[in-house]
Amino acid sequence: MGNSALKSHLETSQKTGVFQLMGKGLQEFPEELQRLTSNLRTVDLSNNRIEVLPVSIGNFLQLKSLTLNGNKLTSVPADIGKLKKLETLSLNGNRIQVLPPTLNQLKALRTLSLAGNQIQEFPPGLGALRHLDLLDLSRNHIQSVPAEVAELQAIEINLNQNQISSLSVGVSRCPRLKVLRLEENCLELASVPVSILADSQVSLFSVEGNLFEVKKLRDLEGYDKYMERFTATKRSSPEDATMICS
Repeated sequence: MGNSALKSHLETSQKTGVFQLMGKGLQEFPEELQRLTSNLRTVDLSNNRIEVLPVSIGNFLQLKSLTLNGNKLTSVPADIGKLKKLETLSLNGNRIQVLPPTLNQLKALRTLSLAGNQIQEFPPGLGALRHLDLLDLSRNHIQSVPAEVAELQAIEINLNQNQISSLSVGVSRCPRLKVLRLEENCLELASVPVSILADSQVSLFSVEGNLFEVKKLRDLEGYDKYMERFTATKRSSPEDATMICS
């Protein structure tokens, strides 16, 4: 991309607080953005070839949305934790294996989307994100969901297309969890905590493509309670209530 085109984008961003440059073959996070650290609120550099998110990302203190889907990132710098106003972090389709502990310092974060990476363990410390609404960890290599999940404040957790064979009863204690997606994993029926059906807030529990027939859920204690919640949700938002009991 030519300097004149980049300069034009920078000038626009100076006025709008938004910098979007998708699918342009960028191999590095644009150094020129450092001039805009005081006013950039949104950055979207999706579908480029960026391999490294620089430490200087921590300088963008006004940033509310950072999107780098479809790049070649293998890690996230610890300085990401400095972005106290960040509400959306979307890093889908990269090569990230682990996340820095400082991620739990993003106190304003509402959406954390990490689908299609190479994460092998459920990220620790996310319970500190008190405003988190959506956690998307689909299409990774996670094998188990630990008891610590009980601390999560998320309304929706997407764990579709992982390798999960173990699911902690702690997931039923998530205080705000309404939607739990576990399609195409390695769960046996005996690995599904009955408390998710009987005692949780979950009103959409999606488990197609595991090692049991979905209709077998009907045999579990608490299924009737779950169906009451599911039916109420289906009435209020039918487009999202995909029937799981057919």
